[in-house]
Amino acid sequence: MNEHQHNQGKLIVNCIPVDEKDRQRFIEAAGDVPIEFYGDPEHYGDMKVKAQIPEELRGRATAVLGNFDPAIADQFTSLEWLQTWSAGVDAYIKPGLLPESVKITSATGAYGQSVGEHMIAMMWALMKNFTRYMRDQTEHQWKDEGTVLTPNGATALVIGTGDIGSHFAGLAKGAGMHTLGVRRSADKPVDGVDEMHGFDELDSLLPQADVVALSLPRAADTHHLLDARRIGLLKKDAIVINGGRGDAIDDDALADALSRNAIRGAGLDVFETEPLPPTHPLWDQPQCLITPHIAGGSHLASNDAHIVDIAVANVRRYVNGEPLQDNAHR
Repeated sequence: MNEHQHNQGKLIVNCIPVDEKDRQRFIEAAGDVPIEFYGDPEHYGDMKVKAQIPEELRGRATAVLGNFDPAIADQFTSLEWLQTWSAGVDAYIKPGLLPESVKITSATGAYGQSVGEHMIAMMWALMKNFTRYMRDQTEHQWKDEGTVLTPNGATALVIGTGDIGSHFAGLAKGAGMHTLGVRRSADKPVDGVDEMHGFDELDSLLPQADVVALSLPRAADTHHLLDARRIGLLKKDAIVINGGRGDAIDDDALADALSRNAIRGAGLDVFETEPLPPTHPLWDQPQCLITPHIAGGSHLASNDAHIVDIAVANVRRYVNGEPLQDNAHR
């Protein structure tokens, strides 16, 4: 079967907002496979907005670039491949939602810089008591909030050392920190990480950490990885940062530890329940820095370019019958 015959009947629906230059890149990559564009720039960056695909195309689309509403997944009866614009694919890998034959790839690799920088900024703010000073400013109080910390000579424990964790680790090393990494394959080195360890060593590593930085994907065995018991292993001056999946931390246990000054602080961009309920005690902890899951998305302009690069490369692989990059675990 030649390439043309292989691609007969294929249709790519691209919901990623693109300018004319990137549109031409996609058309060139698609070759003889038709590609329809339905990206809405007004909504890009809000990962809760789903791709709008005309009903008449849903049954014909063999490939979709973008995040459609999982509730209409059964309408994509010809789907072979879904490329999300998000790093997470949790909504699409639920059992029975899409056939096992559908390949799912994500934008993993697009957000390392922006999320890593966001996490390091949270770390600095908590080390220097900026959360307390911001509260003092809103109350017009001139007040000394006490001693501060430095990253120089401190230890960062990076749990999850993919694109985001590696970026955070590199920035931490640049600030003078010693970096310990935790990943499933402890024998694989990662840029920015001085020492690599397995999850089975976590309990012995936590007491060594001045900063614990989590950037984990969602998985059954990482749910509440940082629970009350493990939070209890941390130093009194430890700082916890989470830029991965919110359910990796027991938010109630973390709030309790902060209320008792059992740890120094926490910087959180993600939560087990989002939006974080207005009555949750984390809101009222002066040493908890909260942002509403905005570390990634389109908040850094270069993220969009990375997403497009990943998608273009995979379109080229798709039409050439080559293995897709970053086939999401199902």
